[in-house]
Amino acid sequence: MKRLFVLLMLIAMPAFSATVGDDGLHKEDWMRDTFKDLNEDLAEANAEGKRLVVMVEQRGCIYCAKMHEEVFSRAEISEYIRDNFFVVQVNLHGDTEMTDFDGETLSEKQATRKWGLLFTPSILFLPEEVEDGATAQSAAVALMPGAFGPATTLDMFTWVNEKRYGPDYDEDFQRYHARRIQERASAGTD
Repeated sequence: MKRLFVLLMLIAMPAFSATVGDDGLHKEDWMRDTFKDLNEDLAEANAEGKRLVVMVEQRGCIYCAKMHEEVFSRAEISEYIRDNFFVVQVNLHGDTEMTDFDGETLSEKQATRKWGLLFTPSILFLPEEVEDGATAQSAAVALMPGAFGPATTLDMFTWVNEKRYGPDYDEDFQRYHARRIQERASAGTD
């Protein structure tokens, strides 16, 4: 009887599952559906006072699923991204046409090859201004390659949003993250 009760409870409990689109990629409400012209996306991000992010994922990626189910599902992370970033999703193997900052129009899979991206998820963080002739990869102020835990992910988004990569700061991401880990441990938080 106890087993039956547990089984019924498990069936009745809603399981969290990130929304997956027709393209097989996970979707978040803070992702933007654009024409994937990166110059236009950058202009729109700037107009909203947000930072442009290009998030590269692929169908069936277990690490992408981990990020959506265990990291992006956290309210504090999702809200931070929604409030501060303009996120454009790119499919590592996609055929959708896009335009890089240098003006070259190519498919998503051609663009990700051009940028040298091999793994998913890969998150490119872009500056507010991109030099003429630059590509998304060469213009990026940071690259987050792979799946990370909630604290690392939030620290990376915060480090970029606060422009800690710039000349006014003398703390690379690893030192910033180590300091944040120590601060959270001292405060007794995650």
